[in-house]
Amino acid sequence: MLNVLNSLLGRHPETVKAKVEIYTWQTCPYCIRAKMLLRWKGVNFTEYKIDGDGAARVKMAERANGRRTVPQIFINGQHVGGCDDLYALDRQGKLDPLLIQEPA
Repeated sequence: MLNVLNSLLGRHPETVKAKVEIYTWQTCPYCIRAKMLLRWKGVNFTEYKIDGDGAARVKMAERANGRRTVPQIFINGQHVGGCDDLYALDRQGKLDPLLIQEPA
């Protein structure tokens, strides 16, 4: 039944092969929106909750080319940006092709 529902909604979680990582704060509305889109797409992602963890935030910023805001999202190790960037990729039709790529 779930597969039929996913097909009707245009979601195909079985095709998502990418490794997706997201750095978040628990109460950040942009983090919540980004995770909602990823879940809608059927993505299983690794979430790093960095609330109050300065060392984790430094690590995130190093990976994210100095960006210190949350969320910061990585697909197959490639930094794609924050929530607005993720939604822009989706609007441009560029998110789904990233999500079906196998990790290197």
